[in-house]
Amino acid sequence: MTQAKLTPGVVAGRLSTQDYADNFADVAPPLVPHEARVAADRCYFCHDAPCITACPTAIDIPLFIRQISTGTPDAAAMTILHSNILGGMCARVCPTEQLCEGACVRMDAEGQPVEIGALQRYATDGMLDAPHPFVRGAPTGKRIAVVGAGPAGLSAAHRLAAKGHDVVIFEAREKPGGLNEYGIASYKTVDDFAQAEVEWLLGIGGIELRHGQRLGDQVTLETLRADYDAVFLGMGLGAVNALRTDGEDRDNATDAVDFIRDLRQADDLSLLPIGRDVVVIGGGMTAVDAAVQSKLLGAENVTIVYRRGQDRMGASQYEQDHATSSGVRILCNAAPVAVHGNGAVTEVEFCYTEEGPDGLALTNDRFRLKADQLFRAIGQRLEGTADGLALEGGKIAVTGSGRTSVDGVWAGGDCAMGGDDLTVTAVAEGRDAAEDMDGVLRGND
Repeated sequence: MTQAKLTPGVVAGRLSTQDYADNFADVAPPLVPHEARVAADRCYFCHDAPCITACPTAIDIPLFIRQISTGTPDAAAMTILHSNILGGMCARVCPTEQLCEGACVRMDAEGQPVEIGALQRYATDGMLDAPHPFVRGAPTGKRIAVVGAGPAGLSAAHRLAAKGHDVVIFEAREKPGGLNEYGIASYKTVDDFAQAEVEWLLGIGGIELRHGQRLGDQVTLETLRADYDAVFLGMGLGAVNALRTDGEDRDNATDAVDFIRDLRQADDLSLLPIGRDVVVIGGGMTAVDAAVQSKLLGAENVTIVYRRGQDRMGASQYEQDHATSSGVRILCNAAPVAVHGNGAVTEVEFCYTEEGPDGLALTNDRFRLKADQLFRAIGQRLEGTADGLALEGGKIAVTGSGRTSVDGVWAGGDCAMGGDDLTVTAVAEGRDAAEDMDGVLRGND
């Protein structure tokens, strides 16, 4: 675990044991059967349902809700999992207010959509305690390498295994799950759910998981292409963007993804040091997760600062509201220009910004925020070399269902062009790439 350097303001154990337990309890407890039936009864079961179109994995939402309403949640789970094998995690972390629930006709009529996310969780949670419901197809004799055990890689691996192919997943970290394990606020996925879901997924068989295997170090794309019939790249984005400001290398100025990772892997939250005055720079989900969890760990003052207007933030309105209701302040139209301190950060200096004809511009107005801990959450980029792969916008260029510029190599998830830092999108891209790979391997291209 990466520990912050202890200073007078950054200390561990700010709260009591009970406070930690209460603060990091499940943010959205599951529905009980009666609640699920009541929620399901609100669905209109639209024939041309806009919620299906809004879902990146195109789950037949009216069908699975009808199955819940008729008392067959296991059937509902199968409807979900056929389209989205990580439906349990997506039910917890999807920005449903922007996707399925945002498109719900109840939203237009009443301002209150059907609780699609909660109903999806109700259906899929029961499946984890049952034997794996999918059966592998007849063996094809084909071996496929999947790089990265995140949502895209796991989705691709499961679909390929179901087709009868043998799959080897090469994962750099000690645990599978990717973003689901290391990059999401812990109060959204309590009780080690990410690992339980992965273990269940692997129950289909035909998938070997190898840890400590990083592309470009322990394995190369050239070797994988030589040893396997096809390759899928789903390793995400490993490098973090820098602020490019004076003083950002001061003590207690760190990456938000590292903070979230350490918190998710901590056995004892009371050992995690947190500042009294925390500043988070960024406007996406990572910034919100870092800020809210800082507050839950006992920080007194937590501020998110974003360089553009609040309507341009990557975090959904729901997440923004969750942050402010948790005591986080959000400041917009301000960009960092310097990090001040004597060894460790003590203040962050910002300059107000304004949109102009040439894009975002700095004004002459500046201000400073007191900070004994600073988290950077301004995006990530592809790590390492691309091994001859064509790039677009700093990501792997793909066409169709994830085909790269290199023959026999597919890509999906955040590392590929089009990925948008959502678990559900990564699942869809991994699934669709697997279908395309299967077609090519069977000569049906």
